Amino acid sequence: MKKTTPSTSAAAPMTFEPEFIEGLTRIFEDSIVFNQVLGLKITSITPDKVKARIAMRPDLVGHAAYNRIHGGVISAGLDSMGGLAVMAAIGARHMDETPSQRLHRFAKLGTIDLRVDYLRPGIGERFELHAEVMRLGSRVASTRMEFLGADGKLLSTGSAAYIIA
Repeated sequence: MKKTTPSTSAAAPMTFEPEFIEGLTRIFEDSIVFNQVLGLKITSITPDKVKARIAMRPDLVGHAAYNRIHGGVISAGLDSMGGLAVMAAIGARHMDETPSQRLHRFAKLGTIDLRVDYLRPGIGERFELHAEVMRLGSRVASTRMEFLGADGKLLSTGSAAYIIA
């Protein structure tokens, strides 16, 4: 009888090349002008989750008496993050291609459905946004997003579907 020993090393998690991350950041933060209006800044891109932040500014206020962020900023931020998560997932699916080739795959990406649940008022100096792809099909991707306060408290959630082909 042959004796086998369990493997002590797990498969290394997939990581993106710096060129791909820089290109995706450039598309998201520079080429999509509305993301500049929102002040969205990427903090992390991995194949399974993306993270960003928004700093509160006077032009993002939706309720002046409470200095609360406008619900449209929350909705647009979550939508943008869902799209970014889909871009990362598509990039991960096609790792056999060069970073440049993968960065050209996002031309037809668009939101087809978006749902936002506002759970708590968005009051604070900065906000964190997270998104992940729940399913990446050949034509449609489904995502889940979170909008959090600086303290990590969940303020809003979102789910969306994106056309990818």
